[in-house]
Order: sequence, then C-alpha cells, then structure tokens
Amino acid sequence: MNLLLLHPDQRLDDHLWRLDPRQAGHVRTVLGLTEGAPCRAGLLNGPLGEGRIESIKNNEIVISFKAVSQPPAPLGLNLLLALPRPKMLKRLLIDAASLGIKRLVLVNAWKVDKSYWRTPNLKADLLREKLLLGLEQAGDTVLPELVLAPRFRPFVEDDLDAWAGAGPRLLAHPGDHPALPHELDGPATLAIGPEGGWTPFEVELLQAHGFLPRRFGTRILRVETALPALVGALMRLP
Repeated sequence: MNLLLLHPDQRLDDHLWRLDPRQAGHVRTVLGLTEGAPCRAGLLNGPLGEGRIESIKNNEIVISFKAVSQPPAPLGLNLLLALPRPKMLKRLLIDAASLGIKRLVLVNAWKVDKSYWRTPNLKADLLREKLLLGLEQAGDTVLPELVLAPRFRPFVEDDLDAWAGAGPRLLAHPGDHPALPHELDGPATLAIGPEGGWTPFEVELLQAHGFLPRRFGTRILRVETALPALVGALMRLP
C-alpha cells in the first residue's frame, strides 16, 4: 500500500478522514506511524495530497488531508482482455490498474472456460477491490472503468467501435504478422486473447473492426506475463 486512498464514506469533515480497518492496520504494523506523522494520501477519483496522523485511539485512526497535486497521467491504452482463469484475474486487474489502464473490457472467447463466468470473483465489489489495490500500489486515485462482455460477437459487432474510439487497434496474436509497434503515446486499443489464443473466426471479426494482428516475439506467454510485457513494449509509460 503506497497510498492511503480515501473514500467519500470515510470523511468526517472538511479536513478529517477516518481510516478503514485495513488502512489503520497498515499504518500501525507496516508504517509504524504515530500521532503527528505525515503520510501519503489521496482522494478516490480526486487529487493526491499530504496526510497527517491526527489521532490514534485503540484501532481507530483519524488523519487530516490537504490536496497538493493531480493524480498521475493515465495510460493512453484501452484493454480488451479475454476473461482469464479466476485466480489469474485478480492479479491482472491489479496490474492493469497499477499500469494506468483506465478502460478495460473482460470479454468472452471460444477458448474461455464457460465456468469462468460463474466465478464469485466477478462480483462487482470484488472486481472493484482488485482495481483499488492496483491504484494503491501505483499511487493513483482514478478508478478504471471495467465492462463485462460475456457474449463476444454481440459486443464486437454492436459496442466495440464506440468503446475503442480513435487510435490504432492492435491484436496480440502469434503468427507471421508485423511486429508490435513500440512506445506509442496513445490513444490505442490492445486485444489479448485467452490462454489458447483467439480462434480464426474471432480474429476475422476483430480485423473487420479495425484490429491489426501483431506478433510479439516467438515465445508463447501466459496472459499474466504477456500483459505487462506487451504494455511495457507498446506504450511510453507516463
């Protein structure tokens, strides 16, 4: 936790905020802060700033907050990601948020196990929790926009063009394709398939909506490895 991310329901008055139990535990046991100590804090979907420990009473910690700066610039990349295995999903959402991705779709694909869509990990509060962890890691405050698309073809045909918007659309796909471009400033949209890859039909449909297949080396990578590697190679990180 590199940032105490303050939520509206934690606000006591114009300057004081009550930490939640997880934050309070981190302040006590990891940071070891005492009353009067400064801390790094930010408001959810708002500015970054300076916090100060005002009181510690039993398990309750109250801090003051002063806004100082805006959150870091977002990454100019939209991510279209085939729904991964539930255990992998948690890590990928944290990574996506910490990298600065602000627009993300989890989409179905032929090689996505149908049971993945029934996992409790897709509950809205759990998805939000992982995105918040990514923000805390990166020192960011702006919550990404996450869309679930359990039907591939209707989403691609009806919603994808409006969602992706302007900029190049790139399909990470092994094969005899041009190499992935490097250090784009954005905007751009990247599509990453499931462990078994996109099917020919899915590739054709994505191509019909402007996605260009691009290769990224000769190795076949797991999605949790491919995501940070692709983003780091493709985008100029802010």
